[in-house]
Amino acid sequence: MAERSTAAVDVADNGDDQSLTAQADQSTADGVAKNQEQETDSDAAQENTGIDGPGKTPPPELHSGHKLARRYRLEECVTRLDGFSSWRAVDEKLRRAVGVHILPADHSRARSVLASARSSALLGDPRFVQVLDAVEEDDVVYVVHEWLPDATELTALLAAGPLEVYDAYQMASQISSAMAAAHREGLAHLRLNPNAVLRTSTGQWRIRGLAVNAALRGIDSDTPQRADTESIGALLYAALTQRWPYENDAYGLSGLPKDIGLIPPDQVRAGVHRGLSELAMRALANDGATASRHESPCTTPEELVKAIGEMPRIRPPEPAFTTPPDYQRTAYQQGSYGRPAPRPGARATQPVPVPPPPLQSRTGKALKWAVSALLIAALGLGSWQLADALIGQGSNADDTDKTQTTDGSDKSGPKDSVAEGKLLEIASATEFAPSGSGIKEDKVSLALDGEPGTAWITPQYHGYSNFGNLGPRKQGSGIIVDLGEVRTVTRLSIDFYRSGQTVEVLAGGADGSGTSDLNDYLARLTELEKTGKTLDERLEKPVETRFILVRITDLPPDTSANTYRGGISEIEIHGS
Repeated sequence: MAERSTAAVDVADNGDDQSLTAQADQSTADGVAKNQEQETDSDAAQENTGIDGPGKTPPPELHSGHKLARRYRLEECVTRLDGFSSWRAVDEKLRRAVGVHILPADHSRARSVLASARSSALLGDPRFVQVLDAVEEDDVVYVVHEWLPDATELTALLAAGPLEVYDAYQMASQISSAMAAAHREGLAHLRLNPNAVLRTSTGQWRIRGLAVNAALRGIDSDTPQRADTESIGALLYAALTQRWPYENDAYGLSGLPKDIGLIPPDQVRAGVHRGLSELAMRALANDGATASRHESPCTTPEELVKAIGEMPRIRPPEPAFTTPPDYQRTAYQQGSYGRPAPRPGARATQPVPVPPPPLQSRTGKALKWAVSALLIAALGLGSWQLADALIGQGSNADDTDKTQTTDGSDKSGPKDSVAEGKLLEIASATEFAPSGSGIKEDKVSLALDGEPGTAWITPQYHGYSNFGNLGPRKQGSGIIVDLGEVRTVTRLSIDFYRSGQTVEVLAGGADGSGTSDLNDYLARLTELEKTGKTLDERLEKPVETRFILVRITDLPPDTSANTYRGGISEIEIHGS
């Protein structure tokens, strides 16, 4: 095999790291495994090849308990290297764990780190660990990003052995697709290694450190697409073989034997899927290396996505079910209960006569006829009483109220529910945005225009039905209706853009303020549950309120099983 360049995939990067299994309370700056980005001086020296060179300013003096912007409380330093540090922290405003990268404002890489973080945040793709904030203040630059306590880094997964074929296929497919989307927006990773790839508890693969990790270390590339593609090939190679496809050991994996060059994964380990083996070689083939037996190299993530799509689809393994043991008849069922077991060598006894079925004797037959007669008499008496009651009820209804009717469409309201009331005028409506930023604020009026064909519709979210599992959408979204003044509400009628959304309706009370603070809506009008295309609810008791919140927490599938979208078509409030 031909020799090949390894500059783009950080061969010596973290060569002696000992990554740990993901823990909720022992996580990296991205919330996965403790100290997984901690590096030795020799590793750092080999990585400082960027155009800026290492920063000369010493890192700021920070300690556990220090607060940034009176909001982010630092908890534990997980990396301190080359003028910057990474911390596990707590966002005290939103009460959630976050990760923070910190470096001096006059550091030689501070400008590029800030620009990379802000560009990554604009991407908004849930397949990447999201950048939540990027700020320069008090002579310090810091980048705040998501914390994923439910995820496990690929390094920890490979410590237990190679991945299953389906898992390796899913990893390559999802990572390639995500990086292709990032490169279309002009973003590259350049440090795509087993420490940067995470698998969540739901089986989704996510990438952390897009653009930011490379900027922190001053890494640049003239061919970023080829560098990231080769990195994906190295990840797939390691997933199939539990070996790092270079001579150096890295990420807890042994490198390939020296002087043999790059050999396909199916020659390193028996039983490797041949299609995935060739795919890894096609991605790893740069600078003249042999790609695979027949196919040309892949030099961009887009080409890798296309190559994966041309492969025969690898299906998930069938769930294993254990066959239940054969049914064993008990000694009682076999008619030998209480009988001594035959002695060895004894002659077989005559079969025991089978008793007649129950109630087949003369006494049993007489008993059956008596019971039948009693049942017939009881049925006749019950029918006569029921008919008499129905006739009496009908005459009473005619005498007392001949104009009273029931609402056959109100399947939820009890008989003693309040009157429906008239259709109330809605003064205005706003989007429920607890994080401070909405998603389709200018389209809220479409849910109040009386046109069923128009709707306030959410964007399409990928991977997770709870609004992409994004931090700003932790409490969902929806619409806040303002009735203009305190009114008595008796009935709700809501049409949705699509059935299958998880929805609840809350009222803000007579003194509600109409803000996006969920704590302002304490009166529950409907339960939080999955609903159909229409929600029609007549309240058991009238509610005095001015503001009503229609809150959506979970979205139905959209164009595929991995995309989600919802919305509200019309909102009508009845009362007085």
